[in-house]
Amino acid sequence: MKNLLIVLLTITFMSCGTSKTVRQANKTIKGNWSLTSVSYNKSGTYNVTLLNDVSKACFEGSAWQFVPNNNTGTYAINNTECATGDRYFNFTIQEVDAQTGLYDFLLKPTNEKGKSENNQGFRIKLKALSETSMQWEHTVMLDGAPFVITMNFIPQ
Repeated sequence: MKNLLIVLLTITFMSCGTSKTVRQANKTIKGNWSLTSVSYNKSGTYNVTLLNDVSKACFEGSAWQFVPNNNTGTYAINNTECATGDRYFNFTIQEVDAQTGLYDFLLKPTNEKGKSENNQGFRIKLKALSETSMQWEHTVMLDGAPFVITMNFIPQ
């Protein structure tokens, strides 16, 4: 009976931990990335403000840093025609399907001290992640239909 209780407690504690796949994603995403391009799934000219911050043109070339051990990061807008400077965020990778390796990525803008000012967040699909590239897909509604924004990163 005592052994059974120990086994059940061990299984319970092990099941509460972060999955191996999520831990690997956190290890891969760690570090500095550059947002190289932003594209849309529909052709045309769109006035899109990404992450309620700045335009697509401002985001392209931005520098991103991810610190998985405390789930924080920054991105710096470098385009001098835009509101430049560092922005802060918290992020979480949530496992969606261990077989495909696809995730939902929750990014919440914060102030410099890590406090969310309006508790707003953006759910983004981590479409691809490797040592050499990362791709996000953010789906919003446009005229009642899904509009997909794709963001491509490379390590710095």
